Amino acid sequence: MNKVSVILITMNEERNIERCLQSVMPIADEVVVVDSFSKDATEEICSRYPVRFVSHTWEGYAGSKNFANSLATHELILSIDGDEALSDTLVESIKALKEREIGSNEVFAMKRLNNYCGRWIKGCGFYPDTKVRLWRKGFAHWEGRIHEWLVYEQTPKTTLLEGNLLHYSWNTPEDFRNQQFHFAELGAQSYYERGKKTGMLPWLFSPSINFIRTYVIKGGFLYGRTGLSICRTMMKANRHKYNLLREKLRVKS
Repeated sequence: MNKVSVILITMNEERNIERCLQSVMPIADEVVVVDSFSKDATEEICSRYPVRFVSHTWEGYAGSKNFANSLATHELILSIDGDEALSDTLVESIKALKEREIGSNEVFAMKRLNNYCGRWIKGCGFYPDTKVRLWRKGFAHWEGRIHEWLVYEQTPKTTLLEGNLLHYSWNTPEDFRNQQFHFAELGAQSYYERGKKTGMLPWLFSPSINFIRTYVIKGGFLYGRTGLSICRTMMKANRHKYNLLREKLRVKS
C-alpha cells in the first residue's frame, strides 16, 4: 500500500482547521502541520489530532510549502490548505490510488469547489479550478510569490481524481475583497520585479475584459447579486493591480 503524508501550512486557521483535519484522517498515514506562529487556537485544535505540529517562520507560500514538504516521511505527499477539506468522494478516490501501482511521473489533480459566504459557486470562473495536490515526494517543488505553482523533475502524467476539494475561504464579502486586493498587491510587486510593464491599453481594458469573462462567459450572472458582487470585486482588484504597477514604474523612472 502507498502511504500518504498530508502536509498543511497554517496561520490563524482556528475557523477551518478542524474540518480539514477530520476530512483527511481516513487517508492520512501522517499529518504534518507547519504553522507560522498562529495567535489563535490553531495549535490547540491540532493537538486533539494525531498530527506533527511544527512552528516555523513564514517564508512566503512557496517557501513555506517546500519546507513543509521536506518534513514528509512517506512516499506520497498530499498538499492541502487549512481552509480546504476533502469531499467523501475524493476520500474514496485517494483510498483507491493508495492500493494501486503509481507511475514514477504520475501526479494527481482534483477539482476545487469554492464556498462563498455559505454558497457553493461553480460560476465566475471558480470551477473546476483544477489543482495538482498529490505527487511523489521529491518529484515536484513550489515556486512563485502569488498563486504558487508546482515545478516537476520531469514531464508529469496527470490523473484527475473523482470528487471535490472543498474550499471554505470567504465567510463574508469583505473576506473576499481583502484577499483579492492582497493578491493584487502581490501580483503588482511580482510583475514589477520581473520587469513587466503596462501600457495604457492593458490598464484601460484588462479590468473590463476580466468582468466580461467572469460574469458573462463564466456564468457569474447565474448567481444573481452574489455573482455580480464577486465579479465586480475581481474587476476592481484587477484595476488595483495595474494601478499599483503603474505607480511603481513612475517612481522608478
